[in-house]
Amino acid sequence: QVQLVESGGGLVQTGGSLRLSCAASGRTFGKFAMGWFRQAPGKEREFVSTINWSGTTTHYADSLKGRFTISRDNAKNTMYLQMNSLKPEDTAVYYCAAGDNMLISTTRVDYWGQGTQVTVSS
Repeated sequence: QVQLVESGGGLVQTGGSLRLSCAASGRTFGKFAMGWFRQAPGKEREFVSTINWSGTTTHYADSLKGRFTISRDNAKNTMYLQMNSLKPEDTAVYYCAAGDNMLISTTRVDYWGQGTQVTVSS
């Protein structure tokens, strides 16, 4: 089992930045691919970004490239999502996820965090 706890969400103005963190415990963090997904009210959960076990490979949703940066620190069992130039359409609950392979879709996720709210005001 892997337990995932997100933090760092909050309210920010358009153009602002936030850094989300995901702290993992349980099974060896460094063996898992990790990722971020988000879900806005009334919408399906969507892929944001994923990173491989070593941090050497990343993927992003096309609409987010250049604004969001995913990273991980295996020594701290923590993954991060740096979000810059935030827009109102980025408002959603952001979920941390873990799995055996790159998490390009929800079907690849084995473990979920509880989510953290990000609200971008216009």
